[in-house]
Amino acid sequence: MLLVIDAGNTNIVFAVHDGREWRGTWRLATSSQRTSDEYGVWLQALLARAGIAPHEVHKAVIGTVVPAALYHLRRLCREWFSVEPLVARASLRWGFDIKTDNPDEVGADRLLNALAAHQQYKGPLVVVDFGTATTFDVVDEDGAYIGGAISPGINLSIEALHQAAARLPRIGIGRPQSVIGRATVPAMQSGTYWGYVGLIEGLLNRIEAEFGKPLKAIATGGLAPLFAEGTNKFLAIDADLTLDGLRLLSTLNPAPVLPRDRARLIDNE
Repeated sequence: MLLVIDAGNTNIVFAVHDGREWRGTWRLATSSQRTSDEYGVWLQALLARAGIAPHEVHKAVIGTVVPAALYHLRRLCREWFSVEPLVARASLRWGFDIKTDNPDEVGADRLLNALAAHQQYKGPLVVVDFGTATTFDVVDEDGAYIGGAISPGINLSIEALHQAAARLPRIGIGRPQSVIGRATVPAMQSGTYWGYVGLIEGLLNRIEAEFGKPLKAIATGGLAPLFAEGTNKFLAIDADLTLDGLRLLSTLNPAPVLPRDRARLIDNE
């Protein structure tokens, strides 16, 4: 079985694929202070509930945009599952060209989304990932990654509004029925939700105009279903896009060899 680890700025998702289907998916808040042993105890308890023994995991792949978390995640794979994880980075074999000025600067999650989206939906397309940041990633007809746009995530925007304006409360995210709010909180909810829908539609329109051809729009990330309710721009909502990208990446690259001295962790690849 394949252990897949997607470490984002807010959450880390652990999943196991048996070659046919996902056997389990579990989410944990991201913390660079959490040790490999903490991950190991927590994860093995969940695996046991799913009827998966540690020795059944024979491969692992990690995608992360949090460099500080990588050390302990790699130790988790080595010490608790006796496998050397493949770590997603631009220098691996992706099966497509990365047509940006500096491929090493592109976040692994963006490349993983591009890989999975082209495999599932074919290009040209744009993936909108609703995470800590909201990213727009463009894939051409041949599957090549050609760049995109990055905007602040909705939660960051809400928190910034609350902190910068003393009399404005912290609000939750939801789709208001009315655009015109008749009190402070409804007005904030309207501006946040419908303003963000406007950002999504505006950027998608401009990206498509600059690309010069129609683009399929695919939404992913935890808030994708909520914002897809407010627009007809999206062809599909795919919650497992990044996980599928990691799974596909593991099939395109040979599994790394576990170091003989597991205590000597060299993280300068």
